[in-house]
Amino acid sequence: MKKSLFFLALILIMVLSAPAAAATLPADGQYSIEVMLSGGTGRARVETPAKLTVSQGKATAVLVWSSPNYDSMTVDGVPYAPINTEGNSVFEIPVLLDEDMAVSARTVAMSQPHDIAYTLRFDSATLRPLSGEESPFPVRTAALAAVPVLLVALVFGIVLARRRSGAGKRKP
Repeated sequence: MKKSLFFLALILIMVLSAPAAAATLPADGQYSIEVMLSGGTGRARVETPAKLTVSQGKATAVLVWSSPNYDSMTVDGVPYAPINTEGNSVFEIPVLLDEDMAVSARTVAMSQPHDIAYTLRFDSATLRPLSGEESPFPVRTAALAAVPVLLVALVFGIVLARRRSGAGKRKP
């Protein structure tokens, strides 16, 4: 019984650690990804999905705001200028997947420019390669994610086989 509980605990630890692998960056390429915006006045929005580019272990996203009145964004203390000159404000910023990111955006829609605090979250579960790209996660990552599932099935099979054969029963 103690061994079964130990194996069950071990399996739970492995299964619960599997989502951490999902937050790793995919292979270099371009993807679409859902982005959630919170904070501010609640009137501003960003287009979702956003375009995500992964290159040399770093991810950037192109954010298209619902307003043309943002003239800068700040991420981790670094200011970013818009990458367009017409239409709604568009920025390319570095991003983290599956983490809340505190950013600010300066609007010039009011009488004085104001920095507005927002939180962005990029959901890696929604990653989709843009046309012509390979799968968002390398085969190695998929194999690593499958290992805990296979281990659970193996241990479950062993426990069931032992119960059916009576190997785990004590004799008086």
